[in-house]
Amino acid sequence: MIPINITAIIESELGFKISSQETLHGGDINKAAKIETGSGDRFFLKWNNHTPGDFFESEARGLDLLRSADSELIIPEVFLIRNNFLLLEYIEESDTGDSFDFGVQLAKLHKKTNELFGLDHSNYIGKLSQRNGYHPNWLEFFIRERLEPQVKLAIDSGKLPKNLLSIFDRVMNYTYVVFPDEPPALLHGDLWNGNYLFNSEGKASTYDPAVYFGHREMDLAMTRLFGGFDSDFYQGYNEEYPLEKGYEERFKLCNLYPVLVHANLFGGHYCSQAEALLKRFF
Repeated sequence: MIPINITAIIESELGFKISSQETLHGGDINKAAKIETGSGDRFFLKWNNHTPGDFFESEARGLDLLRSADSELIIPEVFLIRNNFLLLEYIEESDTGDSFDFGVQLAKLHKKTNELFGLDHSNYIGKLSQRNGYHPNWLEFFIRERLEPQVKLAIDSGKLPKNLLSIFDRVMNYTYVVFPDEPPALLHGDLWNGNYLFNSEGKASTYDPAVYFGHREMDLAMTRLFGGFDSDFYQGYNEEYPLEKGYEERFKLCNLYPVLVHANLFGGHYCSQAEALLKRFF
């Protein structure tokens, strides 16, 4: 059940009475529910009383940034934000959708660019802090703002051995992998199969972002990490914004970041997977 203090704020701020609520499952961090008003309007509510004060505000800013791109991806509208909850547009899910168009629209999202890699504020990946300090070079950003904080966190908590910290003693030339020289792309940042759905019209909707301007292969790599994206999706993407040769190996390096995040969040086999990837590339 939704906490009474949250329903009271929603009803007071938006001027309606909640007639029904349905608990939704699937998230690892927050609780969620679909709520409906007496007039039939529906909303998606997520809440958590144990997150940083800017947690949901950061998510809302990410949704707004995704919406600002020249893309037809369906981004849920934000209706109300508080320290402990976020009220969003409810999007009816369909069992089928246009995967090819999803790929096309993600490619269009990635065409929104920026002068530097990073973002003007930090945000979150899952419940972990995500630094976004600006860098002119992608690999430097990737090492300093993505890998280094996660490796240090894992070492401090005993999930990874201390000797792995030595990989950051060097300034550059960390890895043999060379990324194509491309402009920073607006990324969803956490694009796995649990963070998108197809709406009733078959259009793709994305949510739960961890946005920043990075190398576009980060989003594409993560779609491979847990599956759930079919060949039409990649075909659509490549027709709109073709990937450069050699991306398969680069994808493995890109996915070191979400693997480290999962190691810090959940431990288990993600720790050995992260260690193996670190030793492979560094």
